[in-house]
Amino acid sequence: MNPSMNLRLTCVALGVDDLPRASAFYEQGLGLRPSAASNEHVRFYDCGTMVLELYPRLPLADDACVPPERLAPAGSFDNVTMACNCANRADVDALLARAVAAGARLAKPAQEVFWGGYSGYFEDLDGHFWEVVHAPGFGLNAQGGLVLPAPE
Repeated sequence: MNPSMNLRLTCVALGVDDLPRASAFYEQGLGLRPSAASNEHVRFYDCGTMVLELYPRLPLADDACVPPERLAPAGSFDNVTMACNCANRADVDALLARAVAAGARLAKPAQEVFWGGYSGYFEDLDGHFWEVVHAPGFGLNAQGGLVLPAPE
């Protein structure tokens, strides 16, 4: 590997049980627009500095060479959460409400958290958990990407 190459998280693929249903949740419910690269087998969404991909769960596992015995049952917590950082608390509340109105389960109502932020969680239609958070001390760039504090 080129020593100047940095690991970049560019895309998150979520395995879904019903692609049309999941697509409707993210498109109609949360307002994402599918990329022209999307088709009846996969959906891609521009999420600022990253891409969100929806792909059928079993073909995704097959593509990653995950044997069937290692698959968790659909809807099981898979020890991964995505996060959407918001500019303020009102945006956190609004996005959580929008997700719930679209059919998501409110897993944790927004509340002040021990590190000084404001955070809540929703679970999408396929059991994927999203944290919706306002994190004072972390900025957002023009594309909505998270800006970490500079190293000391």
